[in-house]
Amino acid sequence: MIKISIKNMMFYGFHGYYEYEREQGQKFFFDVEMTTNNDAAVNSDNLNDGVDTARVYDIVKEVTENQRFQLLAALGGHIADKLLAKFPHMEEATVRVRKPSVPIAGPIDYVEVEVTRKQNQN
Repeated sequence: MIKISIKNMMFYGFHGYYEYEREQGQKFFFDVEMTTNNDAAVNSDNLNDGVDTARVYDIVKEVTENQRFQLLAALGGHIADKLLAKFPHMEEATVRVRKPSVPIAGPIDYVEVEVTRKQNQN
C-alpha cells in the first residue's frame, strides 16, 4: 500500500449555507490523503501505475472553483468521489476542507470537515 498526501492547497470558491457566502466567495484550504491498493508504482517507477498529484490538484481546483455547495461535507465528498473515479487503483481518498471565514460569533481559526470515501462505496 502507498499513501500520498497533498497539504494546504488553497482555492477561491463560492460555498456556504448563506447566499452571501455563495455570492462573495472566499479562500478554502484542502488536504488530500490517498491510499493505493497495490505497490505497482514502487516496482515500475511509472506514473501510470501511481497517482499523478498534479491531476489531483487540478481536480480539487476544478470542483472548488467551478461548482457551488452549501455544505463543506458535500464539497469534500464530491472531490473524493471524483478522485476515486479518476484513479481506479486508489483504495481510499480523504479530503479535509478548511473554511476560515465562517458566520460564528467568536474567535476561531477555521472550521474543518473531513470526508473519507472508499473505492466502490461512494
